Amino acid sequence: MYENLSNYELSILLKNGDEFAYLEIYDRYKVLLLKHAYTKLSDRDEADDIVQELFIHLWESRSTIEFTTNLSGYLYTAVRNRIFNHFVKRKRTESYLDSLGAFLKEGDYITEITIRERELAVLIEQEVNALPPRMREVFNLSRNSGLSHKEISEQLGTSEQTISKQISNTLKLLRAKMESILNVFI
Repeated sequence: MYENLSNYELSILLKNGDEFAYLEIYDRYKVLLLKHAYTKLSDRDEADDIVQELFIHLWESRSTIEFTTNLSGYLYTAVRNRIFNHFVKRKRTESYLDSLGAFLKEGDYITEITIRERELAVLIEQEVNALPPRMREVFNLSRNSGLSHKEISEQLGTSEQTISKQISNTLKLLRAKMESILNVFI
């Protein structure tokens, strides 16, 4: 009996909660809407999900739906809108995943740099600790305490020229040792 009803009559019965009208609409349009969705999506599962969601929404919202066009126009427009929303969501997800991937790669790079900096600091400290005591003392006062050559010379009771020469020699020595370490390190 329902298969002989027009789309208009089915839509009125649907709004009044008639399950058989809903089933007739489902039987009448499911395959057509699936084909329409598949031509746009090229994925049977996604097309099936979209059409299924549409029919669920149609039943759940049956009493409030306003069919401003005819029933078939409403259904095709609803599928088209759901496909559009699907593409927007997919694009947003892809963009998010791309951003996340870039962030994670950058995070790995930053972590690697931080680890290398710490390792290098340990190597430098080891080389400084291996210096003769007087060189190490002058170097630490200059680099770690931030004292000028004049201040170091006053504190140690030596000439400023001696301090300058010791720091220069220390830097040359450290540079040579670090150069060989860095060749292996990098």
